[in-house]
Amino acid sequence: MPEKVKIQLEYEVKSAPKILFSFLNEPNALAQWFADEVTIRENIYTFQWHDDSKRAKLVNVKDNKSVRYKWIDDEPYYFELEIVQDELTNDVALAVTDFVKEENLEDRKLIWDNSIDYLSSVLGA
Repeated sequence: MPEKVKIQLEYEVKSAPKILFSFLNEPNALAQWFADEVTIRENIYTFQWHDDSKRAKLVNVKDNKSVRYKWIDDEPYYFELEIVQDELTNDVALAVTDFVKEENLEDRKLIWDNSIDYLSSVLGA
C-alpha cells in the first residue's frame, strides 16, 4: 500500500473562533459542511457520505483552537483542523492537516476547498 503524503492547507474564515470551533467537533454542525451525516458514540465519530462511511476517534481537543481525528481503519493517519488567529489583525484562518495518496493530491485539495467554501456559507461569511 503506497504511503500517504501530508498536506497542510489554510483558509481565511470570517468567524469568531468560538463559533467556528463548534463546527469542528459537534456532530450536527459537522453534518452541515463536512459530511452528509455525523454521529458520535463513545468518542468515535462516524462520518457518512452518500454510500461511504468512515470512523474516526477524536484524539486531541484544544478548546476554541483545534481538533484532531484519527482514522480507525487507516492507521496512523489523521486529520486536524486548527483555528489560527492573527495577533495584530484578529483575522481568523482554518488550518487543515490531512494525509492523501500522491495520485489523489489535487482531488483532495479540491474537496477541502469546496468543503471550506461550504463552511463559510454556513457561517454566513
